[in-house]
Amino acid sequence: MSTFKPRDWGSHAPLIAPEYKSTILRGPSRSPLAIKSGLTEGTGPRFAPAAVRELDFDLTRNGVVNGEPQGERIVVHGRVMDTDGRPQSNILVEIWQANAAGRYVHKVDQHDAPLDPNFRGSGRCFTDEDGNYKFYTIKPGAYPWGNHFNAWRPNHIHLSLFGPGFATRLVTQMYFPGDPLLELDPIFLGTEDARARERLIAKFSIDRTEEGFALGYQFDIVLRGRNGTPMEN
Repeated sequence: MSTFKPRDWGSHAPLIAPEYKSTILRGPSRSPLAIKSGLTEGTGPRFAPAAVRELDFDLTRNGVVNGEPQGERIVVHGRVMDTDGRPQSNILVEIWQANAAGRYVHKVDQHDAPLDPNFRGSGRCFTDEDGNYKFYTIKPGAYPWGNHFNAWRPNHIHLSLFGPGFATRLVTQMYFPGDPLLELDPIFLGTEDARARERLIAKFSIDRTEEGFALGYQFDIVLRGRNGTPMEN
């Protein structure tokens, strides 16, 4: 059975972050109990290749109905690694996001922005033998939310990763460099360690930019440990 090094909880957002108001209601009022992982947490889940369809990695095509999705095309790529920097293959990476106007395909999202009939805003893929993953998508727009007066979420993409065991599962958000909303966003700032916050911001990559088609962004992910990618609170 696999054994996992403990998480560096100082790199993650606290379970209750007062500036992020909904955490006051949903965050636990007592310290979590440390439960020793067993066989189940160390050996799964494992997903079969059939869990991913041919176009699941390409959000510019997997929701097309009658035309191209609107917005700036981007390619998001990176490597998934363990605590010691070893690449992790066959990891299921899932993403979901708002469209270019800042609206999700979800009945709860009633933001006064248009839905794109050719963009569903979700996808998945497996990492290859070197831990690499890649998505084609549309750069998501900012959108207002009700946390405080004139609150806007920065451009971001949600990611969920199922590692080699359930104990390594990570749910996080990827942000974009140079976004002025980052320093105003209590979710991003909820990760108090400034160096850890930097690990949530993708790097622009001209080398992975595809000429005439899509700008490239690199977002490497470490499942846990001192260099771990911060998890959502």
